[in-house]
Amino acid sequence: MSSGFGMGGFDLLFSIFPFLFIAVFVIAIGTFIVTAVRGARTWSKNNASPRLTVDATVVSKRTEVSHHRSHGDGIGHSTTSTHYYATFQVESGDRMELPLDGSEYGLLAEGDRGSLTFQGTRYLGFERT
Repeated sequence: MSSGFGMGGFDLLFSIFPFLFIAVFVIAIGTFIVTAVRGARTWSKNNASPRLTVDATVVSKRTEVSHHRSHGDGIGHSTTSTHYYATFQVESGDRMELPLDGSEYGLLAEGDRGSLTFQGTRYLGFERT
């Protein structure tokens, strides 16, 4: 009596597995490379941008929380990371959202007015007036 998945099925599985393994590996490495190139491009563009200080108002603040779970060695691990952002409105009415660290985020309040210093998309500081 045959189960329908005889030796021929295993042969097919074992002949396809190396290709699937390589494909997943290439996709993972490709994703890593694309992410690294994008980060390097943003870093380079920010470094090439002038440092500007403009009058601005804090119009909003937000956080983005991400959770990461892994189950290596039969033990579950969980980490949480929080990213902080503030949106500033300049005198022309244009708005820009900039990432900043938690300590800077905590010092800002919506409605604060002052001098915003930034370089490209890099927040450098805010001094209330």
